[in-house]
Amino acid sequence: MSVVISDEILQASQLSASELRQEIAIFLFETERLTLGYASQVAEMPINTFRQLLRKRHIPLYCFDVEDLQLDLENLSALGRI
Repeated sequence: MSVVISDEILQASQLSASELRQEIAIFLFETERLTLGYASQVAEMPINTFRQLLRKRHIPLYCFDVEDLQLDLENLSALGRI
């Protein structure tokens, strides 16, 4: 599937086509709609370059919540590590 964005919309965004792809990829990654690998493909960037872009924008690669922490603590306890 291809998505076509008109030149008018591109001009209104005041972004280059490459920048707009990056913004879309970042949004989809941040909202957990795409994995890091797929987002880097949307941005048309190597995965390590996309990671650097995320780092530059202070966007974490992983989002852990309280439930994740609790599960990790339970697993560590079951393994006898805490």
